[in-house]
Amino acid sequence: MKYTQLGRTGLKVSRLVLGTMNFGPQTDEADSHAIMDAALDAGVNFFDTANVYGGPDNKGRTEKIVGNWFAKGGDRRDKVVLATKVYGNMAAAGDAWPNHDKLSALNIRRAVDASLKRLQTDYIDLYQFHHIDRRTPFEEIWQAIDVLVQQGKILYVGSSNFPGYKIAQANEIAARRNGTIGLVSEQCLYNLAERRAEMEVIPAAQDYGLGVIPWSPLQGGLLGGVVKKEIAGGRRATGRAAETLADPGARAQIQAYEDLLDKHGIDPGEAALAWLLTRPGVTGPIVGPRTAEQLESALRAVELELSQEVLDGLDEIFPGPGPSPEAFAW
Repeated sequence: MKYTQLGRTGLKVSRLVLGTMNFGPQTDEADSHAIMDAALDAGVNFFDTANVYGGPDNKGRTEKIVGNWFAKGGDRRDKVVLATKVYGNMAAAGDAWPNHDKLSALNIRRAVDASLKRLQTDYIDLYQFHHIDRRTPFEEIWQAIDVLVQQGKILYVGSSNFPGYKIAQANEIAARRNGTIGLVSEQCLYNLAERRAEMEVIPAAQDYGLGVIPWSPLQGGLLGGVVKKEIAGGRRATGRAAETLADPGARAQIQAYEDLLDKHGIDPGEAALAWLLTRPGVTGPIVGPRTAEQLESALRAVELELSQEVLDGLDEIFPGPGPSPEAFAW
């Protein structure tokens, strides 16, 4: 496994991030534990979860699965850089209550303690804001975070799904507060087929020293060889990927992508991950395996070196918007 620093911090993390969103809804606890064991054995030390993961009727289930794995011992917790998130309402459907979501100081305090209990740990390495809160000022947010850092409950703070201007705003306000390091990472939607983060989010992250952690690196399976699998009678595309393939132009683009990689004997899913690892500012993509086989494929991507010919071909198929303001002006 290869490692890098998380943004401007001294924290070393693996260049693949183990995403746990499927643990519970898609993968049972025993198989989830086996995947985590395999990831740790392979050197993956960066695990990502969220308090709301587990399914709409079982929020928190994923954190409990991870916590039960930590409880098995064997220095599991000590070896893992643990990231979780706060923002979503944890109440059951139809039972929402004021102040049980978003980023108020009250909810942050409540959510941290609940996550620590489910995760069976006394600290969280990277506590991430799952979305922007347009009503809570960053002065309040950072005050709440300062207390949690002083209490030893969290070490670093990251963002997720933040626009560039909010990354700047958060860290400018943090810089005015003594002892507040600010955001150290941004977890954003970024892959070959969805490159809008290159316009402002990634440049802002780089300027402020945030590590970029792309989620959905295969664009919901679209970049994992979906056309070839469909033709072979395998698993058909569903959800967002199926909607995309229903458009003839988009389907032709994905076919061109698969043809390019087939020409070079490269697995599409591994190529999509390897491409992200070449991108400036990227710490490592989040992979969310449902099975041990999917984890093995993701691990191979870390060692995959894409030739300049392949990289040029990928840019031709998925050119991306380019940086701002040139993406929409001059």
